[in-house]
Amino acid sequence: MDNLQAVRAQEYAKVYEDLLSAAAQLDTLRRLEAGGAVDAHATAAMHAVRFAATILWPTVSNTPPPGFRHDSERLLQLAANWREAALELGEFAPPRPALRLVTASQPAEEHPTGKRR
Repeated sequence: MDNLQAVRAQEYAKVYEDLLSAAAQLDTLRRLEAGGAVDAHATAAMHAVRFAATILWPTVSNTPPPGFRHDSERLLQLAANWREAALELGEFAPPRPALRLVTASQPAEEHPTGKRR
């Protein structure tokens, strides 16, 4: 039984390190967006991975806490960020197409094929 616990602890430590590494890679990727903006998908993925690392951290003994906030309030914020990005809500919402009003008093535009729209 002790052997099983040792293997479990070792595997948790490996996964925790992998999560921290993935979060760092995503943090770098999200900053590569042109014009100084950040990529919303990489940011959302980074938050999701950080969330996973934060949840797993208490199970890994003798390991320092993650290098980012890991309190309950931050966990709730990470979950909200991930949800908005996954569902494309809020700041992660895709831009809406521009709408143009056409009234009966305006002449119809002619399409390049010669047909009226």
